[in-house]
Amino acid sequence: MAAPMLRRFPRGRRFGTPGVSGVLLLGQREARSGAQGLLAVQKARGLFKEFFPEKGTKVELPELLDRGSGSFPQTVYCGFDPTADSLHVGHLLTLLGLFHFQRAGHNVIALVGGATARLGDPSGRPKEREALAPEQVRGNARALRRGLEAVAANHQRLFANGRPWGSFTVLDNAAWYQGQHLVDFLAAVGGHFRMGTLLSRASVQARLQSAGGMSLAEFLYQVLQAYDFYYLFQHYGCRVQLGGSDQLGNITSGYEFIHKLTGEDVFGITVPLVTSTTGAKLGKSAGNAVWLNREKTSPFELYQFFVRQQDNLVERYLKLFTFLPLPEIDHIMQLHDKEPEKRGPQKRLAAEVTKLVHGQEGLDSAKRYRMITEGGVSINHRQVTNPESVLVVGQHILKNGLSLLKIGKRNFYIIKWLQL
Repeated sequence: MAAPMLRRFPRGRRFGTPGVSGVLLLGQREARSGAQGLLAVQKARGLFKEFFPEKGTKVELPELLDRGSGSFPQTVYCGFDPTADSLHVGHLLTLLGLFHFQRAGHNVIALVGGATARLGDPSGRPKEREALAPEQVRGNARALRRGLEAVAANHQRLFANGRPWGSFTVLDNAAWYQGQHLVDFLAAVGGHFRMGTLLSRASVQARLQSAGGMSLAEFLYQVLQAYDFYYLFQHYGCRVQLGGSDQLGNITSGYEFIHKLTGEDVFGITVPLVTSTTGAKLGKSAGNAVWLNREKTSPFELYQFFVRQQDNLVERYLKLFTFLPLPEIDHIMQLHDKEPEKRGPQKRLAAEVTKLVHGQEGLDSAKRYRMITEGGVSINHRQVTNPESVLVVGQHILKNGLSLLKIGKRNFYIIKWLQL
């Protein structure tokens, strides 16, 4: 197979994503304020943490997104490696970042790393990731694609804001790596990277100084991520990459690669990492993942994770994990100051996230489950706190085939069982 083509992407080229229109019917003044507001508001919320390159993002990026919010929507992407068969809470902030761009009228791409997952990203990891079999990676990639599309569908259906949105597309980088010949790829791409620059990355330095060192496969991960950015720039006009704060080195490699080949500027934006109360990064590797797949973490367990958040974190999490306007969050926190025992912010946070991830049905099931576990249900005047309880004849079902069900304080039901 021929080496990958490296060509210049002309400035200002338009593109479209099938099935979704990216044109917004906004006046020029509205477009300008909306785009600048996107960056400023998300920075104020704490969702957008770092911008790269710093110099360019003070002027060029707001102008680029200003133009994009009018008749020329931009494209933003974020990568998700399928190292497991489900996304987890640690992925939510980058996914929400994509959604905020989509809501502002830009086209967004969620890139499943069906190829890069075979190498393993060394960023923020003290040791090498355990290698996955090709068929396992492919299965995980299919599962991640379904998960991303499901959350995107909930977002589209339940969180509309009355404005035209950009498109949401899921791609897999295995599509452009499968069939590549190693020597052809290295001959076309490898000469554009300098070893000294790659070795200087903080993630690389940390691993080189660790007891286990760093494998060649891990070291080349940043080259493939840089090429992903370049490929999406060439084929989709993608100018912005979104990632966790541990991805800054990889994003920088992509910027340098694209700028060297095309002379064009692209941009990177990072979001904060989600950590536990001990400061550990939430995820599969740390063993503390809260999964978005309901078969691995139920809607109730996801709801409980957020409803248990401490008072000193809940305002920040409302800004990060929800689409609630900042004035509404301020109002919620003012009510909380008056009645902290009601845990109003925690319940609203848990409801918003559970609805986004699992839909309205998932939120309803989580609330029903919670009512049972907290003693809000009784059968025949006996409190039931285990949702998995088996109904016993003579205890839950009387001999006359009736059950008296009480839900909450005022809701009573008489159930007639047709078969015992």
